[in-house]
Amino acid sequence: MTTLKKLWIGIAVLALLSPLGLILPSLFGAGGAWGEWGAEEFNKLVGYVPEGMRRLAHLWKSPLKDYAMPGQTQGLARRGLGYVLTAFIGVAITAGLGYLIANVLGRKNRKK
Repeated sequence: MTTLKKLWIGIAVLALLSPLGLILPSLFGAGGAWGEWGAEEFNKLVGYVPEGMRRLAHLWKSPLKDYAMPGQTQGLARRGLGYVLTAFIGVAITAGLGYLIANVLGRKNRKK
């Protein structure tokens, strides 16, 4: 088995394990994932919202809010499926951009 094939298998396993970030907090009664707070939730946690967070919070809206597919109903199994799908979408976008950048940089180096 090639190193590249092992890498892709490892990435696929990690993507399939991504719902653990949803399942474990619900089993232990914890809140959401660390660092994924919006301004309102941050205010509840620490009692204030930093000025920069308040000022810039409106600039980014997630394309898949709460990792759910459009029209997806609630439930741990369905939300877990949303986590896996968004993990694979993220891997595909990242790999595609990496491939394009490598090709562009490779062409520049070959012309010299």
